[in-house]
Amino acid sequence: MQTEVVEFTAHPETLKGRGACSNRTGRFESERRFLTDDGWSILDDSSVPKTSVTVEQPKKILTRNQSPDVPFERSINPYRGCEHGCVYCFARPTHAYHGLSAGIDFETKLFVKKDAAKLLERAFGNPRYQAKTIAIGTNTDPYQPIEKQWRVMREVLEVMLEARHPVSIVTKSALVTRDIDILAKMAEMGLAKVALSVTTLSRLLARKLEPRASTPAKRLEAIRLLSDAGIPTGVMASPMIPALNDHEMEAILEAARNSGATMASYILLRLPREVSELFKEWLLRHYPNRYRHVLLLLRSMRGGKDYDSKWHERMRGQGPYADTIAKRFDLAAKRLHLNKRGAPLRTDLFRSPASGRQQLDLF
Repeated sequence: MQTEVVEFTAHPETLKGRGACSNRTGRFESERRFLTDDGWSILDDSSVPKTSVTVEQPKKILTRNQSPDVPFERSINPYRGCEHGCVYCFARPTHAYHGLSAGIDFETKLFVKKDAAKLLERAFGNPRYQAKTIAIGTNTDPYQPIEKQWRVMREVLEVMLEARHPVSIVTKSALVTRDIDILAKMAEMGLAKVALSVTTLSRLLARKLEPRASTPAKRLEAIRLLSDAGIPTGVMASPMIPALNDHEMEAILEAARNSGATMASYILLRLPREVSELFKEWLLRHYPNRYRHVLLLLRSMRGGKDYDSKWHERMRGQGPYADTIAKRFDLAAKRLHLNKRGAPLRTDLFRSPASGRQQLDLF
């Protein structure tokens, strides 16, 4: 696989539909290559980043989590990289493990695990397997645009439905409504819940922050459709970015509640590794007059740094401003009757696909 990275800071005209403003070399690389400007400033097709998809063939599909501040132990990521292009995405640094950039590469050089459903069925068939809720969408979005073609997520859900296995989904895409037929059946048995991430109600801000994700209105509509189908549905008002979208928190929760959401959560903006510089580049390009204010407030919640990865603090921050956001959320969630987590999903209905086949083989 070719993993050569060419660094550039792109002209805004070449970045329509992209979140990052540059493509810096990954942190593990020993060499750096740069595009050079010949002075003509001519834009052609070769200068516009295009999406490519590489098939990945892992041996396992389940990822185990040991972080003490997240509510799941197992997860599945059908894709690496994410075409939604959210500039703040904390998963961006993982592209460095492929020799790629956390910038434009992350949202244009994508990887698909096309055999995810087969690998999951194999895992379920292990006699020692014990069912626990599997979270999907915790790293990159399972319903990003390429899912329309590859349909990996739908195949995974089909395996889960057959095995009566619980699943929790987080997405920014209205494409999740395509799978209502499966999710409704699972929800009826207490096996599924979905959360839509709604960062802002502003189309303008969303277009800049999350250029290829569904519009805020489409996400709220997805909440309504899922809820109407009997699927427990929540909203994640995330990430909250001080002096940029945090003033919208109550409005986001209220709009989601009016659409049928019954659960809610939020996360403070996280800027691990390369994401810090990418976000600051983005902020200077789109909101230069807020640059100093946003960073000053953010650092006041991160011990004077752009980011602090301490368990139990990385999601919420600390200090007076962080406490104010937390109190605002708690008050709004209580007023709107938004259960923060929702009821636990059932694990007692699980049935191994292998046992089902063995029973059929007797006949």
